[in-house]
Amino acid sequence: MFENNKLVKLLNIKYPIIQGGMAGVSDAVLVSAVSNAGGLGVIGSGFWSAKILEEEIKKTRELTQQPFGVNLLLQNTKVADLVKVCVEQKVAAVFTGGGNPLPVVPFLKQAGIKVFAVVPSARLAGKMADNGADGVVVEGLESGGHIGESTTFCLVPQARSVVKNIPLIAAGGIFDGRTLAAALMLGADGVQIGTLFMATKECQIHENYKQAIINTTDESTAVVGRFTGHPVRVIKNKLAEEFLKFEKKNPFPEELKSEKMAGGKVPLGNVDAAPLLCGIAAGGIKEIKTCKQVIEDLVGSTQEAIASANKILE
Repeated sequence: MFENNKLVKLLNIKYPIIQGGMAGVSDAVLVSAVSNAGGLGVIGSGFWSAKILEEEIKKTRELTQQPFGVNLLLQNTKVADLVKVCVEQKVAAVFTGGGNPLPVVPFLKQAGIKVFAVVPSARLAGKMADNGADGVVVEGLESGGHIGESTTFCLVPQARSVVKNIPLIAAGGIFDGRTLAAALMLGADGVQIGTLFMATKECQIHENYKQAIINTTDESTAVVGRFTGHPVRVIKNKLAEEFLKFEKKNPFPEELKSEKMAGGKVPLGNVDAAPLLCGIAAGGIKEIKTCKQVIEDLVGSTQEAIASANKILE
């Protein structure tokens, strides 16, 4: 089905499905499981040191012989050291977010690493395409974690109009074959998925966190931290409610202790005491599966969705 897909060819993978590089979540176990199943697993380096990233890359290589990538958070003050690790370890791809990637793009590309910029707007997608990115991920506000202001449905076709010659990847709100097929119809060459892969057996987050994802509906998430300029989508819980009340006081961004919204770990399984980063797509996730089952189901149901659309058009 995807033999001639641009993204598949570029990354030498079986399916155009990218696992989002979620800090505190995307470790060697999850990443290798996704890559072994035919997608592209991506390590979420977050605010790691170079030493931790190097160790995680080596762990991943012990678990898979397939390509995988690394997500670099450009807000990390040690990002230059992490770039060096990616170059030395010859990772297949690097995904950048949380800042301007253009200063590091030449170093990565010179090492033969494919560079993908994660952006929230068509304007930035075009800028990345014009300045050497090998692919662009456009992320809609449906996503979990840090978000922009445009919906995936509107963002993808507008980005496609300015990104002509490199793969365009849709992110946000994708959780089954219907949403994956919709992304392809809108002009994407592939998809990046986060929340769905959190609800897998290989994901190392606490089981209570996974159950919270399974229990959500389309009304179960909220966006907090807008006043900081870095809004975050999370599952509604006591901590989220505290942040929303705090925001009503119109505080200065400096008053927010950002570490409270770092995400990833749930202390002793207490889902009310931690930020549960999660996309709106969680409302459609009702079962915890293996990564292999997730990807096989995605591919099969995408074919069914496309076939159904064709029948409607007959």
